[in-house]
Amino acid sequence: MERLLAHYEVESPKSLEHAAKVIAGEQSSGTFLKLAGETDALRQRYGARVEMVEERSRSATPSLPTRTQGTCYSRGVITLSWPLDNMGTSLTNALATVAGNLFELADISALRLLDVEFPDAFSQTCPGPAFGRKGTLELAGVSNRPMIGTIIKPSVGLSPQETAQLVLQLIEGGIDFIKDDELQGNGPHCPFPERAQEVMHVINDYADRTGKMPMYAFNITGEIDEMKRNADLVRELGGTCIMVSLFSIGLTGLSAIRAHSSLPLHCHRNGWGIFSRSPDIGISFRAWQKFWRLAGADHLHVNGIDNKFTECDDTVMESARALGENVTTNQTAHAMPVFSSGQTAVQMEQTIAALDHTDFIYCAGGGIIGHPGGVAGGVASIQQAASAAVQGIPADEFAKDHEELRLALSTFRKK
Repeated sequence: MERLLAHYEVESPKSLEHAAKVIAGEQSSGTFLKLAGETDALRQRYGARVEMVEERSRSATPSLPTRTQGTCYSRGVITLSWPLDNMGTSLTNALATVAGNLFELADISALRLLDVEFPDAFSQTCPGPAFGRKGTLELAGVSNRPMIGTIIKPSVGLSPQETAQLVLQLIEGGIDFIKDDELQGNGPHCPFPERAQEVMHVINDYADRTGKMPMYAFNITGEIDEMKRNADLVRELGGTCIMVSLFSIGLTGLSAIRAHSSLPLHCHRNGWGIFSRSPDIGISFRAWQKFWRLAGADHLHVNGIDNKFTECDDTVMESARALGENVTTNQTAHAMPVFSSGQTAVQMEQTIAALDHTDFIYCAGGGIIGHPGGVAGGVASIQQAASAAVQGIPADEFAKDHEELRLALSTFRKK
């Protein structure tokens, strides 16, 4: 029987073997006491199974408060598995199984979900990305370099007409990709239908003049019927991308839009710090991205090198590389990493070197709009940084003959 596997880092005032059995029981057939209906046969067929326990350290104090006290807190890694008979190939119920009522168990003083291994059966009912890396690059007409992108800034406050005017400056500067900020949805000061019409009028006119169609990710986050209407409007206007906030709409919302729309899904993980910031509780990106990709995410944010948040560079790059791994042996569509959060021309060289390919979107907000040479200078500086990295030329050397890059390096490089 195929089984769903989950790997955790666990700390407990009791033995890790005991903690693993408590989690396995809580997340399958058991409860806090033995019931008559939980026969040996039922437990054998439907109970979670402890596959591995490995203790790695001990401490005299707990990492997180817990009602169950002890004199020694064991920490290590455990692996549990569940039969598919329990949840079928339902992503939402798989999530409830591996990340449900276990983080608050009294016998647990730290718990992180590190990874999930999905059986191939999930790829039969979960479609995965419709475009992914390869399809996005083809649609955008970009090859052998990153897609250069930005975010509408100020995040909120611009009218539909003002948004369109900024878009015009950006696309005339040569930008490949623009996205709504996650805070800009369908508010009274900038209604979605009017914003979409104004922006697409500018983009379509530019495409008619130049033959290049920049990609704009419209934030359709909302109720499911509202998202479907707005996705349809973007497609009718000639748009080529829609955006959603993952934690706002959930797996069900993402799956619904994937089934409804024929446009790439740009997926923002705002709120990510709730799950990632503590080493003692939460869910890793490696685990989350598998759920999101099975549900249909084409693009996924991973922060960026030297970002404005707390995430370290190694974790950022680990997340970006994870999007290039297969979710199951049958689900091989790779999602597009999106680097953002304080990115400028400065980090491009290191990003390409660390990732070892250029199939990604590089979003710079202030790094483009705040460039001393204006929007066009900002776009040019990122393009020049990418060109230098692809050719293997150090950015400082390339900047000697490229004024926009020189200005960006002198302006944005930390002193």
